[in-house]
Amino acid sequence: MELAKMSDMTKLHQAVAAGDYSLVKKILKKGLCDPNYKDVDWNDRTPLHWAAIKGQMEVLRLLIEYGARPCLVTSVGWTPAHFAAESGHLNVLRTLHALHAAIDAPDFFGDTPKRIAQIYGQKACVAFLEKAEPECQDHRRAAQQKGLPLDERDEDWDAKKRELELSLPSLNQNTNKKNKKSQGRTRSSNTKGKRV
Repeated sequence: MELAKMSDMTKLHQAVAAGDYSLVKKILKKGLCDPNYKDVDWNDRTPLHWAAIKGQMEVLRLLIEYGARPCLVTSVGWTPAHFAAESGHLNVLRTLHALHAAIDAPDFFGDTPKRIAQIYGQKACVAFLEKAEPECQDHRRAAQQKGLPLDERDEDWDAKKRELELSLPSLNQNTNKKNKKSQGRTRSSNTKGKRV
């Protein structure tokens, strides 16, 4: 990916997507960009999403060190773990799991990183996530029992998810349309040759 094609991205997003560790470090040290900034032109991807997509372990660790949150999601609910699973970046998944990130979080359509890994044939990621998901859930339960806070919630996502849900046709609307169509066909077939 060329930097010229990513002109709408922040400098930090660009540096991470290009894999420029030195520039990423420089930007973070100077506090020039928020490591949790969601680029709306790129489906709300954060720099951490880009590091996961590219499998850049050093950059990922650096972003985490400067406060990047693994729980932030894209416009359809993908976490960095979803991207790592899609691309087969097992080391990224292991790192996120070691940080107690919610690597079992479903996206808007209900797909977890494990499901994404299955879809894209990332067998090593699937095997890892099959073992890691229960550990993730156990950690969440233990933290809840002890009253420990977990950074697993993207505050912006709740509103966006609701907006997406409202924009989709509801199940009732689809069912009503199907019923009206079938009633119309029945009525027209019953009235053939008859004056209505």
